[in-house]
Amino acid sequence: MNSADSVQNYRMSFSVGGLMLNESIAIAGAYLPGETWASARERLLAQGASSLPKLASQTRALREVYDRIGYLSDAERHHLLAEADRTEQQAVMWLAICRTYRFVREFAVEVINERYESWRLDLGYEVFDRFLADKAECDPSLAALSSSTAAKLRQVLFRILREAGLRSAEGRIQPVWLSGRMKRLIEESNPLDLRIFPGNGG
Repeated sequence: MNSADSVQNYRMSFSVGGLMLNESIAIAGAYLPGETWASARERLLAQGASSLPKLASQTRALREVYDRIGYLSDAERHHLLAEADRTEQQAVMWLAICRTYRFVREFAVEVINERYESWRLDLGYEVFDRFLADKAECDPSLAALSSSTAAKLRQVLFRILREAGLRSAEGRIQPVWLSGRMKRLIEESNPLDLRIFPGNGG
């Protein structure tokens, strides 16, 4: 399993799509036990993602899905495929996204979790804009983003939040209830990951 590295630059390529849950499940299911994720990724790309015809031409999006799945442990990947219901499958992929993209993880912990804990449940676009501006003060790559790129990132992140069940149609933060099994899986990998789920991390 890959590990998030807080000293890495922000990777903003989550803008290529939303949660992509169905695609993620299909790709995770094509992974062979004992196969390294790097070799699985190249094998699946070489096969042209025949199980995903709608995305077959979108290599960049598929690479992002492969990378996200690679941030899950074998046990978490098994849970995604064999044990989780639809709601918890969404939670597993939210976990993978937060591990893949430092910016999203920090938004989840520093904004969503903190606002939920203080009962400030509204989550409008202006909250994202303030967060991005604060991060840009310390990161030249974020400061260099155009306004149109920033708007696209905001749009996609809020789409992911909706598809993962963290933000309601009314724009309010929603708690994510995890099963005991999934909590234990996360704690085995990194207990701090629970903080990306409102209502679970404290």
